Amino acid sequence: MTDTTADTQARSTGTGRNPAAPGGARTVASAVTDAVVARLVRGVTAGPDAEAVETLAPLTGERLAALPQSTPADVERAYRLARTAQQAWAAQPVRRRAAVLLRFHDLLLARQDEVLDLIQAETGKTRLHAFEEVLGAALAARHYGRKAPAYLRDRRRGGALPVLTHTLEARRPKGVVGQISPWNYPLELSVSDALPAFAAGNAVVNKPDTQTALTALWARELLVEAGLPADLWQIVIGDGPVVGPAVVEHADYVSFTGSTRTGRQVAQQAAGRLVGASLELGGKNALLVLADADLDRAAEGAVRACFSSAGQLCISIERLFVHRSVADAFLERFTARARALRLGGGLAYGADMGSLVSARQLETVTRHVEEAVKAGATVLTGGQARPDLGPLFYEPTVLDGVTTDMPVCTEETFGPVVSVYRFDTEDEAVAAANATPYGLNSSVWTKDTRRGRAVAARLHTGTVNVNEAYAAAYGSVASPMGGMGDSGLGRRHGSEGILRFTEAQTVATQRLMPIGPSHGLDDRQFAGLLTTGLKALKALRVR
Repeated sequence: MTDTTADTQARSTGTGRNPAAPGGARTVASAVTDAVVARLVRGVTAGPDAEAVETLAPLTGERLAALPQSTPADVERAYRLARTAQQAWAAQPVRRRAAVLLRFHDLLLARQDEVLDLIQAETGKTRLHAFEEVLGAALAARHYGRKAPAYLRDRRRGGALPVLTHTLEARRPKGVVGQISPWNYPLELSVSDALPAFAAGNAVVNKPDTQTALTALWARELLVEAGLPADLWQIVIGDGPVVGPAVVEHADYVSFTGSTRTGRQVAQQAAGRLVGASLELGGKNALLVLADADLDRAAEGAVRACFSSAGQLCISIERLFVHRSVADAFLERFTARARALRLGGGLAYGADMGSLVSARQLETVTRHVEEAVKAGATVLTGGQARPDLGPLFYEPTVLDGVTTDMPVCTEETFGPVVSVYRFDTEDEAVAAANATPYGLNSSVWTKDTRRGRAVAARLHTGTVNVNEAYAAAYGSVASPMGGMGDSGLGRRHGSEGILRFTEAQTVATQRLMPIGPSHGLDDRQFAGLLTTGLKALKALRVR
């Protein structure tokens, strides 16, 4: 470890290295009251005698809520209610459905403080990082609220016989979408998928992670206020291995965000029922600092890339590849910024990084760092838990000397830990960045944007950010976002993000004459006529 006595004292007092940010007077207990919880849990589809499970606030370890647990029978009931509501909803004009999203957009921005409190209380992240979820949900609501009619409109296609065949491609809703959403971005990753599903005429049965279910329930409550039929969005809560398969079992389409291991199970179950699925899974994302990069901008961007939401972000960076000629200068800037981050847990703006969400995440982070150090890696900054700030705080950590046999190099840490690697050529950097089964997000830093885009084209990831951490690509909601390889299937955002919730239907109307022998033609004459016609259409460049 690189700690000095002064550094250790600074951590324990909350000043100097990683100083604690002002916490503010408001507490989790005062923001998330029993009355708030009682109101929100009325949105859970569960029986009157449902067993309750308690959740804890990561920032303090105190009791947060008691949530009723749904059973597989409750899930089946949720689908029955959703299917009935979906039939009437699908009959509504798409513009009327989209208008609900636009009203939700306005309500969300007006009442964001309510959900910011919930997100912080359930995840332990800072208020600014919680606001990223509000921003993402608002962007998705506005985009699909405006663009859904265009995405879903009937499209004229070339017919079998020009003039004689009138062909339309129509989009029909899947029916009821089964959605399983994770704990790390409980507003963004539930709402951003549910909104286009609703706009396309579907209902949704959503199983959020129990730890962050209050946030999803608040979003449902707000959408109902915006005009969504109450039965159209069903929320079930329960143990993943019990309730999760039940959600997939009844779904007409599955939307899953979570680990690659669980994603494979979801995909297998969906495939067995011949229903489609979109899966956003894990990542071991890389950031490349080229020799000509603006090092101050790159260091600032890398801090955001690595430590936003304490690294508990599917598209955050866990591997830094830096050109050898600028490595020392970059690392001096980067580690100084990481060391200066203010850790804090108050329900107010001001802290730079918050808490991990669970003891399980803390254990993984601690294990990865300790195993790497034991095997020869060096801690440039961080490397310690911060129980003085809260039960699940861990310092922003930068590791050097990591080798490919260390778990921190190859496994997803999902915490505030990043490993540094040096390279001499761009070919070497690209090869190393691609040396992972994952392919979710990456970042390239260079003063030459044309060069950056050329490097981006060689990276095997669904999104690449040039001179930005992750927000540029993710925030471009008109463009698809998703992973390659073990990072998943399908895309959210853009046209793909809404068309996945639809079935394509071709409606072809034949006019004047049938496609078959007629008007006295025998089979041979009919075949000859079509042969001549095909040759003529090619010569005329008809597509």
